[in-house]
Formats: sequence, C-alpha cells, structure tokens
Amino acid sequence: MQDNHKLFAVARRHRFIGGLASLLVAGAAQAAAPGITGGSVSGSASFDLVASAGYTTQPDGASIYTWGYGCNTPPAGFAPAAIAGFCGQMQLPGPTLIVHKGDTVAVTLHNNLPAAAGNTSIVFSGFKACAATLNPDGTCTGTASGTPGLLTQEAAHAGAVTYTFKADAEGTHSYYSGTQGDLQVEMGMYGALIVLPSTTGLSVSCAATQVTAAQQADRGSGSPSDFRLAGAAYDHGSACYDREYVFQTSEMDPRIHEQAAAQAAIACNSPAGCMNVETEPYHPAYFLLNGRSMPDTLDPNYTPQYPNQPYNANPHLHPGEVMLLRIIGQGRLQHPFHEHANHVRVLARDGQMLLNANGKLSGPLLFTTTTSPGQTIDALFQYVGKNLNWDIYGHGVGVAASGGDVDFNPATDCDANGFFTKTPTANNFYEWCGDHRKALEVKPFGNVGSGGPVTLPDPNVLTNGPWYSGSPYLGPDANLRSVGPTPIPPFGTIANSPSSEAGFAFMWHSHNEREITTNNIFPGGLMTMLLVDPWVYLIDESK
Repeated sequence: MQDNHKLFAVARRHRFIGGLASLLVAGAAQAAAPGITGGSVSGSASFDLVASAGYTTQPDGASIYTWGYGCNTPPAGFAPAAIAGFCGQMQLPGPTLIVHKGDTVAVTLHNNLPAAAGNTSIVFSGFKACAATLNPDGTCTGTASGTPGLLTQEAAHAGAVTYTFKADAEGTHSYYSGTQGDLQVEMGMYGALIVLPSTTGLSVSCAATQVTAAQQADRGSGSPSDFRLAGAAYDHGSACYDREYVFQTSEMDPRIHEQAAAQAAIACNSPAGCMNVETEPYHPAYFLLNGRSMPDTLDPNYTPQYPNQPYNANPHLHPGEVMLLRIIGQGRLQHPFHEHANHVRVLARDGQMLLNANGKLSGPLLFTTTTSPGQTIDALFQYVGKNLNWDIYGHGVGVAASGGDVDFNPATDCDANGFFTKTPTANNFYEWCGDHRKALEVKPFGNVGSGGPVTLPDPNVLTNGPWYSGSPYLGPDANLRSVGPTPIPPFGTIANSPSSEAGFAFMWHSHNEREITTNNIFPGGLMTMLLVDPWVYLIDESK
C-alpha cells in the first residue's frame, strides 16, 4: 500500500518540499482533534452557541467578511484537556462539539447575525433534533422554541432556539445552517460533531491494533502525549487508533462575501432577511482545510493571529501508529483529498461503520478520499515504510552496531509482521526489518540508474535552512549512523541538531489543481503536510 510514486517526497526531510520552504515557519504545529465539551454529566451534554459576523484571513492578506458559530458563554470544557483553547463568538468552522454515545444533547443557538441576514438555525446531520421536549421514544411534545423554518425551527434576529437530540450514533458528523443554505453555509456556518463511544467504556480491547508498548514509552517522559478523544472511534475492534485529526474541507467565493458585507447594515424586519446576494454563478477563489488555507494550515491550534480560525490541519505520527482521520465535506463542492505516503482505509461513512456480514471491517482502500458536501468519512491511515528497499533510519552497510542498531537480530528482534519491535525506546522502533542496512550510499546517491531505489534530488537545488538536514534518513542522529562509500550528506554538513524533529514530510492536498491555490496563486488552498517523526521525538500536540 506504500505510495512509492512519491518517494521523491519521502527523500526530503521535515516540513517542506523545495519551493514551499520559504513559506513555513519554525516550531511544531500538531493538530489533534480539538473542540469543546458539553459536560456529558449523567448522560447529558449542553452547549450555548451564538451565530455572529466577523472576519477571517487568507494567506494573500485578504480579510473576508464571514458568518460563523461560536460560544455565547464559556463551554463546559475543552478537549483534549492538555490543549489550552479559546472559543469566541464567531469562528470558522464552528466549534467542534464533543459528546458521548447515549448523551441527550441540548444546543441553544442565539442569533446575533445582522438583521438583514434574517433567521438562522442548525441542522444536525443524521440526528432527529427537537426544539421542544424530547421524549425517551424520540418524539417531541410541548411548545417549540424559536420560529418555524423550512428544515427546522429557527432563531429570529436577536432571538434564540434550543435543539435537543439523542447522540445515538458514534463517529464523526456535521452540523450546519438549515436556513438559506446557499448563502449561510457559504458564509461559514458549519462545524463538526464528534460522538465518542459511551462513557461506560469500550467492550473491545484496542491492545491488538495499537502500538501500545511504544505509546507508553512515548508518554513516559512526563509530558502528556495522549491526545486522543477516546481509545476507539466506535465500540469495535477495528476502530482503535493512536492519533486523530479532523479535516473539514470547504471553499469561499469572495464575491458573495463582499455583497453580504455591503448589505449587512440594511434595516430589516423580515425573517427571510433583506439581502439580495447573488450566489450563482459560483466561483470560489479560496479553498479551506479547517477554515484555513496553506500555509496557515500548518500553524498551531488556537494561534492568536487567527482569533476566528482556531483549528489547524497538520498531522504528525510515528511509524507504525494508526491515525484516525475524521473527514467532513462542508461547503458546496466535492474535494478530492489525496493523502500521500499510504492509502486510506475507510472505517465509516456518516457515522455508519462499513462491516461485512461477519462483522469485519470491509471499507474500501482509497488513493484519494473525495469529500462530498455534507458527507463524513472516518478512516484509518498508517505509515510503516514497508518494502521501500532502503533503510529509512540510515543504518549503513558494515557499520558497527550502535545508535538503534544494538545487537540487531532479525530472528529474535522482529515480530511476526516483519517489524522491529523488540525495544520500544530504540530510535529505529517499527523499522521494516527487510530493509535494515540497505543504505542509499551503496548505490551512488541512490540513483535509480545505478540500481538504487530512488533518485535523490541534487542538494544544490534544495532550499537549505533549519528545516532541512540534507539527508533522506529518519531521525536527528541518523546521519551519524549512515556510513558508506558516498556518505549522505557529506560529513560535517548535518543541519539538524540531535534534539530536533528530523521527520519525513508528505504533502496532503486536493487533486483538483486549482484547489491548491490561494486566489489563483500556488501554493496555497486545500493543502497541508503530514510529518512522520522518529520515535525518539515526542509529539506534543499541546503546542
């Protein structure tokens, strides 16, 4: 399953590929799946949200008039707990709501949009929300809050509505405005809802699919590094994971936003609003991941310079770890999102696991996860570097046993799947044993013409700096182990310090070429980078 056609990207090291280097800034910027909790006490969770107007920014310097959901009052808490968050009165996308299966969820929405915008609302995809009293059988009784709308009860200008529903389906879901969707969703009124397995605990064990020993070694440094919302996305043995990330894809047509901004001050008493905004023809110029465009997607969560765009999209993992991708198609267009370095195994769609008649995972293995508007995908991703035919940890032929190569014996140190798992704290943990000591130097610079597995780029054409070590090897001290007739890089030219990250960078991006631009300028748009980090490096997603 290895994405071998992108070995050129594998051979480069850390956060950028060639010309992207000048766009990226120093500092780790992990993603996790941050959001707000509703308390989830005794089977209930509540959120107090507001719909407001504000501005979001783009890498080209544009400040775009935007509508979005935010927190009317402080939330019950933030998750993961180790990440310090904030929730203002407008953000793009809206706050990620985190609850547990079985919770009775109450969401109150206050309408602080301009009067000219008219009513607004929330639709919770896949759930039957009640704006009155929700009975145990799912029926509604009593007087409904808000005012009647086409799809659901709505909040009038300066008014409010409360929705109640049973979170009876695990997984990743979306929520969005059910009022004037061609305008309000385009303006930014959407968000994610994550339903975790019940608080009573999982009925399955995840030990069989997780790299548990290595995870514990990682967390043994004293720093909190378990940023998962739960041990599994669903109460099923195939749904276990080690790290998780949310990717909400969307787009913006600035012409629509400019019209809305110009008409926002119109005096209006109509529930339908008084704006005359042309939403067709539709020509988006900005393509977003979690409300940001490349390279802003790589900056940390809750970065102060993005007060209304708190979520990033910069996944990190160690070789062998299983990553849960929570992918949501927001907006109006399909987005063919391609994850380099491996294929993606679909776990569920719209909160429904894809299982065969025997209860086994039967989701397809995808080269590109196409996100359709309103659809959610839960999927699993893993990087192992299997069968690349070169040693990604830089163990040279004939080198003395040292630096993660101590007493290496494939017969005793490699597990039944062919990976080195003897010592979880070793620098080369989860190495594919079949490629051990197949150093690139054996063939001059790894040139394919000389029998090597990949042709490395000429070091003279690569951008040098603190984010590139000049080496194709994984780990800050791998160059010290790489010994051969043509050392890579030449002795004494190591740029990365032994305490730095020194990972592999893979571009994750839309396969629609226009969507990886910002206002028609490349690079930008719907793009981010996956960082594969050595096990010796602690991935701290609280930064």
